[in-house]
Amino acid sequence: MSRILTGSCLCGAVRFEVADEFEYALICHCSQCRRATGAASKPFGGIGRDKVNVSQGADSLLKFGGDLAHDCRCGVCGGFLYSVVREAKYVHVNFGSLVDEPTITPRAHIFVGSKASWDVILDDLPQFHGFPE
Repeated sequence: MSRILTGSCLCGAVRFEVADEFEYALICHCSQCRRATGAASKPFGGIGRDKVNVSQGADSLLKFGGDLAHDCRCGVCGGFLYSVVREAKYVHVNFGSLVDEPTITPRAHIFVGSKASWDVILDDLPQFHGFPE
């Protein structure tokens, strides 16, 4: 059985649990992730939706988007927690919302073709213009 990681918004009103079984981890530099996070990029881990459980504050969870793809934030503090993606089958957990550290680390930068001009990537991870092939 895998380890369970906890995640939370800034104020603690919403808490979630996720299995430490991420299938992939990436750092996205697209304009949508920049606007969603307010940062240069979004480091995230991808995992099946059934492996994520809101353990506290489900009534405070705000969903932005449609049924098959949306961002989840805390309705109290606005903290960005995760995105439901890939026809609602996967979740991209914002690594910044995790309290516990996952065993996986990001393997590549994606959408560097649309990164902000002031965003300087300083590591040696592979970089992809869009999604990795």
